[in-house]
Amino acid sequence: MEITAIIEALLVASDDPLPAAEIARLIRARAAEREEELLEEQEEGAEPVPTTEADAALRALGATSEMEVIEGLAQLNAHYEESGRAFRALERAKGWKIYTSPDYGEFVKHLFPGRKPKRLSGPAMETLAVVAYRQPVTKAAIDAVRGVSSDGMLQKLLDLELVKIGGRAELPGRPLLYETTDYFFEHFGVKSPDDLPNALELRGMDLPDGSESEEETTGDKEEGKQLNLAESSSADEPSPPSGADETPSPAENSSPTEPPGD
Repeated sequence: MEITAIIEALLVASDDPLPAAEIARLIRARAAEREEELLEEQEEGAEPVPTTEADAALRALGATSEMEVIEGLAQLNAHYEESGRAFRALERAKGWKIYTSPDYGEFVKHLFPGRKPKRLSGPAMETLAVVAYRQPVTKAAIDAVRGVSSDGMLQKLLDLELVKIGGRAELPGRPLLYETTDYFFEHFGVKSPDDLPNALELRGMDLPDGSESEEETTGDKEEGKQLNLAESSSADEPSPPSGADETPSPAENSSPTEPPGD
C-alpha cells in the first residue's frame, strides 16, 4: 500500500482542499484504527491472527509526517507528468486538491456551457493588484496609490468574492481593511501573497498610504474653521451705541456659533 495512492484517494474523495498536515493525520488515524482491529481479533480468537502484507504496509504508515505527505505529493505529480495524465495535485490557500491541467481546460469548459468567466476591467484589476500586494489595506491607501476613488471597484471585487473586509485599522476613525479571499488565491493559482510575482520587491516599496492626504485635509479644515470663526466673531460683534453701557451682556459675551464645516 503506497502513500501516493492513499493521498490520491483522499484528494479525489474530498470536496474541499486538504492541507498536508490533515492528510498525514488521516493516514495515521487509519493505521491506528487497524491496529485496534487486529488486537480485538486476537482477543476474540484462540490462535494469533496472521499479519497480511497490507497490514504490515499500513503499520509502517502509523507515524506518517507532514513532510512525508509533501514528498508523496511530489511523487504523485511526477507520476502524472510522466504518464501524460490530464491533472495535477496543486496547493492553494486552503490545502491540496486535484485540478485539471490547463492544457485540457478548453475541453472541460464545454461541460459547462453556461459558465462564462467574468473579465475584470482595467480599473478593477488595478484595484485588486493594490489590495493583493499591500493587504491588509485601507480604502484611503488604495485611493492614494491609484489617484482616484476606488468605491465602485472595491464593491465590484467584494461582489465577486475576490476581496473581503478583514477588520479595522488602528487609525483615527477605524477605517475598514481590505484583503484578498481564498477564492482569489484559488482563481489565480497562488498559495499566499508572498507567491505573487515580485511580491517581496513590490510589498516592500514605499507607497502612499493615504495618511498624508488625510492629515493635510484635516489640517486645512481646522485652519478654515478657525479663520471662519475669527471672521464671524469680527463681523457679528456689534459696536456699542454712543453713550450706552459698554459692558457686554451675557449674550454678547458668549462665543459665536461655529459655522457648519464643508
